[in-house]
Amino acid sequence: MSKSLFVPIRLVMLTACAWAPWSDAAVFADEAPSAVAESTLATDSDKIRQFAFDGDDQTYFASKDAPGAGDSFTLAFDEPVVVKSLAVQSGKPDGAGALDSGTLQTSDDGAAFQDAAKFEKGVARAEPGRPIKAIRILPGEGAAHPLVIREITVDSDPRVRTFVYPVEIVVDVADAPEMKDWAEKAARTCERWYGPINEQLKSDGYKPIHLIRMNLKNGIKVPAMAGGGRITGSVKWFKDHPDDVGAMIHETVHIVQSYHSRKNPGWLVEGIADYIRFFQYEPANIGRFNAKTARFDGNYRISARFLAYVSNQYDKDLVLKLNRAMRAGSYSEDLFKEFTGKTLHELDEEWRASIQK
Repeated sequence: MSKSLFVPIRLVMLTACAWAPWSDAAVFADEAPSAVAESTLATDSDKIRQFAFDGDDQTYFASKDAPGAGDSFTLAFDEPVVVKSLAVQSGKPDGAGALDSGTLQTSDDGAAFQDAAKFEKGVARAEPGRPIKAIRILPGEGAAHPLVIREITVDSDPRVRTFVYPVEIVVDVADAPEMKDWAEKAARTCERWYGPINEQLKSDGYKPIHLIRMNLKNGIKVPAMAGGGRITGSVKWFKDHPDDVGAMIHETVHIVQSYHSRKNPGWLVEGIADYIRFFQYEPANIGRFNAKTARFDGNYRISARFLAYVSNQYDKDLVLKLNRAMRAGSYSEDLFKEFTGKTLHELDEEWRASIQK
C-alpha cells in the first residue's frame, strides 16, 4: 500500500458505540500513567506539543505566533502523581527562543493552578513534594517571540510515561465549522491511542510520522479514509453518527501501518485495523455476525475476529509479526504456517468450527 493510497473504511452501522475509556496497560509493558499536552497556541509546522515531553532535548514544541495575555501550555496527567521535582527547559537546543520571563504553575486537581516557580535564564524548577494533576507554563507578558518548550522533566511516583510516539493531529473543518468540537475531541482520542497502536505495530527501523491532518469533508461516500498522513472523514456520516470515533481509530491504524507493497491482501490490511479497533479500543462494539457464512477473508471485523482467535490460540504476537512482514513487503500466506504450525486455510476451518458450536 502506497502512502498516497487512501484506504476507506466500509460503510457499516455499529449496534452501539461510545467514547472508549483510555487504558493502555494491556499494550505498554508498564502501567505508568500517561499525560496530555495542550496549548492555547497553535503549533508551528511540525514542532508538535508532545515534543515537550518526549524525553529528547533535541526536539521541542514551538508555537506559530508569539503568546499573548492568557496563553499557556499545559501538561495534564491521567491521575495525580507525587511530584518530587520538575523542571522546564524553554528555548531551542541552540538557546534561541528561551523564556526571559514566565511562570511555572502546578495544580492538584487539574483546574485550579498555583505559582510554583519563575523562569530564570530559560529554566523553571520546582519541588512540590505532593500529588500533582497538571502543570502549566505561562509565558511572560509582552513576549516578542513564539513560545518554545524544549523539554519538561518530571520526577514523580509513580513515573509518568513520556510520549514514546509523539504525534499531533491537526483538525480542518472548513466544510463544517459546527463540527469543530467533535473533530477536536476525536483527534485528541486518536492522539492518545497513537502510542498503543504503534506499540502493537512496531518494527525495526520504522519511524512513525509526528504530524497527521484530520479533515471533515462534504461529498465523501465512505465514513472515513486515510493515506499520505491525512485522515478524511465524511461530514454527513459523523453528524449522523457522532459516537463512531472508532472509525477514526481504524483510520489512525492505517496511518501507522504505512504499507508500501500492493501485494498485501486487503482482508488482512483491514482486518488488522479492525482488530485493534474492536479488540483494543472498543471491544464491546464489535457487533454480531453470521457464523455460518464467516470466512477469514470476510474483511474488517470478520477478519478481525479470525485474527483474534489465532492470536489467542497460537501466538499473541501474531498481528505484530504479520504487520512487520507486510510493512517490509515480504508477506505470504506461508507465514501463518511458520507462526502457528498450521496453514491459513487449516486455521480458517478450525476457527469456523469453533464459532459454529
